[in-house]
Amino acid sequence: MEMSGERLIAAPRQAVWAALNDPEVLKSCIPGCTDFEATEDGGFAATVKQKVGPVSATFKGAVTLSDVVEGESYTISGEGKGGAAGFAKGGAKVSLADAEGGAATELTYTAEAKVGGKLAQLGSRLIDGFAKKMADQFFDRFSQAVAPSAPEAEPEAAPEPAPQPEPVAAAPAPSPAPAAAAPTAAPAPAAEPEKKKGWFSRLFG
Repeated sequence: MEMSGERLIAAPRQAVWAALNDPEVLKSCIPGCTDFEATEDGGFAATVKQKVGPVSATFKGAVTLSDVVEGESYTISGEGKGGAAGFAKGGAKVSLADAEGGAATELTYTAEAKVGGKLAQLGSRLIDGFAKKMADQFFDRFSQAVAPSAPEAEPEAAPEPAPQPEPVAAAPAPSPAPAAAAPTAAPAPAAEPEKKKGWFSRLFG
């Protein structure tokens, strides 16, 4: 089967090209890849674990680069054997072009994949869907690895409140002056006791 697609990567073309040749970046982008090392012939040795429908397998094989145009394009091809599960092979033609005045890169690819053995018995529909998913995951991961999204800005700390002046203690209200004591009324003169009348008064009073 064949498939194609494109990605706009927010990084200069040279940075994208360097990542396309970096074993660590490629390893992190290939779904299920557990081992990916450069070889002396300019290619790579890879181990990939995958499950296609009901079939699980570990594929070991080689990845090679061909048709290399420095900084512009190459073809990456791979073939792996998965024991009783069969084999899988495929490749992708990858091209780069400047975008947004050189601040970004437009990556386009055309890929194909083939399987044999037990995997081929699963049917072309399942295999085609699996191959498309693998390609989409690879290029999505690659775009994220080269130009990761900017981290979310941390919320700004709330400004500290301006120091408030210390409240001035209010002066205590003056105690009301004690009310003047009402003048004490002079005691009324005691009534003089009535003089007892003597015998003369009783006779002639």
